[in-house]
Amino acid sequence: MAVNKELELAWEFVNNTNRSIFLTGKAGTGKTTFLHRLKMNSLKRLVVVAPTGVAAINAKGVTIHSFFQMPFGPILPDTDLNNPSSFNRKFNKTKINIIKSMDLLVIDEISMVRADLLDGIDRTLRRFRNRDKVFGGVQVLMIGDLQQLSPVIKENEWELLKHVYSNGFFFSSQAYQQCHAVTIELKHIYRQENPKFIQILNEIRNNVLSEVSAAELNKRFIPDFLPERDAGYISLTTHNNKAEATNKVELDKLNTKVFTYKAKIEGKFPEFSFPNDEVLSLKVGAQVMFIKNDASPDKRYFNGKIGKVVHLEKDEVVVHCPDDDFNIITTPEVWENINYAVDAETKAITEDRIGAFTQIPLRLAWAITIHKSQGLTFEKAIIDAQGAFAHGQTYVALSRCKSMEGLVLKSKINSSQIISDSHVISFNKHAEANEPDNAILESSQKTFQLDLIAEVFGFYEFLYPVNRILDIYYKNRTSIEGKVENPMLTLKNTITNFLKVSNGFNSQLKQLAESEPLPELSNLIQERFKKAITYFKTETDTNLVTPLNEFGFTTDNKAIGADITKNLDIIEELLETKLLYFNGLSEGFSTKKLLELRAKSVFISKEKPKKTRKAAIDGTTNIELFELLRVLRNEIANENDLVHFQVFTQKALYEMCETLPLTKKELLKVNGMGKTRVEKYGEAILEVIKTYCEENDIDTTNDESILEEVKPKKDKIDTKKLSLELFKSGKSIEEIAFQRELNENTIFGHLASFISSGEVKITDLMSIENYQALKELIPQKIFENLSDLKSQLDDKYSYGELKLVLEAEALNSKKDKS
Repeated sequence: MAVNKELELAWEFVNNTNRSIFLTGKAGTGKTTFLHRLKMNSLKRLVVVAPTGVAAINAKGVTIHSFFQMPFGPILPDTDLNNPSSFNRKFNKTKINIIKSMDLLVIDEISMVRADLLDGIDRTLRRFRNRDKVFGGVQVLMIGDLQQLSPVIKENEWELLKHVYSNGFFFSSQAYQQCHAVTIELKHIYRQENPKFIQILNEIRNNVLSEVSAAELNKRFIPDFLPERDAGYISLTTHNNKAEATNKVELDKLNTKVFTYKAKIEGKFPEFSFPNDEVLSLKVGAQVMFIKNDASPDKRYFNGKIGKVVHLEKDEVVVHCPDDDFNIITTPEVWENINYAVDAETKAITEDRIGAFTQIPLRLAWAITIHKSQGLTFEKAIIDAQGAFAHGQTYVALSRCKSMEGLVLKSKINSSQIISDSHVISFNKHAEANEPDNAILESSQKTFQLDLIAEVFGFYEFLYPVNRILDIYYKNRTSIEGKVENPMLTLKNTITNFLKVSNGFNSQLKQLAESEPLPELSNLIQERFKKAITYFKTETDTNLVTPLNEFGFTTDNKAIGADITKNLDIIEELLETKLLYFNGLSEGFSTKKLLELRAKSVFISKEKPKKTRKAAIDGTTNIELFELLRVLRNEIANENDLVHFQVFTQKALYEMCETLPLTKKELLKVNGMGKTRVEKYGEAILEVIKTYCEENDIDTTNDESILEEVKPKKDKIDTKKLSLELFKSGKSIEEIAFQRELNENTIFGHLASFISSGEVKITDLMSIENYQALKELIPQKIFENLSDLKSQLDDKYSYGELKLVLEAEALNSKKDKS
């Protein structure tokens, strides 16, 4: 079989460049076959969408409106796509991941897509990908024939859109004009073989039907033509009611028994996408058309094949076609409604079956509308183009026929029935004059590979989150503690340097590429690429990874904390991607490998647990005290219905852990601890600090504390043992705390330390119910610290109980390992 050069050119552009493509061609040139081949064999991660439900089912894709969650009305430049009341724009994580990781978007039946809808797609892709690139940087393949069915635009909608677009076709959109798509026209016609008939169809297609061709075509005008009963003619008409009326009249003429076949509908399969009647009525003798290709290896029938019902059973229909010497036993076929998902293990974009429509793949076929005939092929057809009301209808009808001999006209064809749009004719002429060739292909391939290399060494996206964190810090430095400024300044300086180096490197590669083969095949470019990988990886480890690991903060202001964390997450995700590229491409540049890594990068950061960021307390050795004081602060705040920083600020907390105040006088020196706060909360704070120092054998004596203390210093005793002895004597925690003048939480902590030795049981300190409940609940939670865990649970559980269960489970785990 001869290689079709246009099909191969299209294949190369789709798979080996990042150019957007409009793949067009006359009816019967193999556009649908190309799409099926692409779905089976392309290495790119692709999604297929179509403007209507039936078109989407036939293309084995999804509708544009469902995938991109678009409104059905006009989409104007000032339409807020993110907050309209009429439809849902909350994209789930799976959809976002698919959009972020796909390489190629295929839009089938593009002739029916309105300009504003294509711009809506562009805006959605930019939202989740690169806002500065058309279609967010996604390659778009648009398949269709502008001489066939056009977009539906109501008059009131055009009144709104005409101020923005010169016409309603997709090529009028801003996105199409910006994407510099190449147009590839498939010229080899597989459906018709007669050169004279092909010429007539071309003239009608281009709105230049000559008198000679019209006369030749109108020889097929046969008034009052009545086909023989089993001849297999189908009537094509302009309106649905005409087709339905013809089919009903012809079915009623038959005296045989009616059999009905009810479709089986599973899951989600909306009515507007039904590929056949939900209830199909047939009789022996009915003329029918197959509406699906035979899925079996025998390939007994195809979409559009005409035949006659010769026998009917409950679950099967026997059909005989005019040119066959066998009968076709037809059983129900399944049409699937798919949804795109991401495979949990491979991360490949997969087609999930969300619904199915099972029905006999036959339709009554004495008549069919021209609209429903699109994509079908008929041996014999009677065409009634009188009343053609839309652009391209006459061409669609005539081009369904394989030959002039099988064509009968019910009315003569004249120029008034050939409705063509001047914008389409102008667009086609321009596309024809600028057809791509192998030189443009090679240039586009080089550009694609150079763009991918630039992506590997591109660090521009780091600038915003780094600058944002610095900006937040400089504006709120009084309420942020920790290592923020120096690590971020190191990151900023490194990224600024990387931008200079990568710009120079990219310019150098572009110059080299002019005289070299494709970067993948060039030894010189590969050598430079590997050196660049080594340089950027080394610099990244030293000047990005290390300072980022040193970064840490703490703040009382939740909004500030959330903003810093959000931007830090962005930096870490970008860094993960860079390290993935550097490690995965250390052996050299490969387009296939880079596309795989790019897709993987969308998911890699989401699989890793978020870092706990306690770096603000890394500056002190007293990390446990930091947590104890924070727990105390939250308890006081809850008891007095306060916000936690009203008890004491984060800055004060940090300073107390550093200076370890043991008297009220020392506590007053702590930043933010005024007389009122010290009077209200001082004793409880000092008790926690003293107990901590005592238990950790920290010497805190100084001149001021000696002078202030009036009590003689007691001999050092084992404070925990004393609490245990009192507990064993039958005293409650409250009684021990009162007797020892200590906080109940302190006594609770003393006793908890004896659980590991078995001297105290966990249920001595908390109820069995609470213990069992927390054992179930805690493993289900993701938390950074005790306060975080407490906020996620019911108030009936105390901080002490949470700590107790966590320590007990850690101990059990240790025993199990032993």
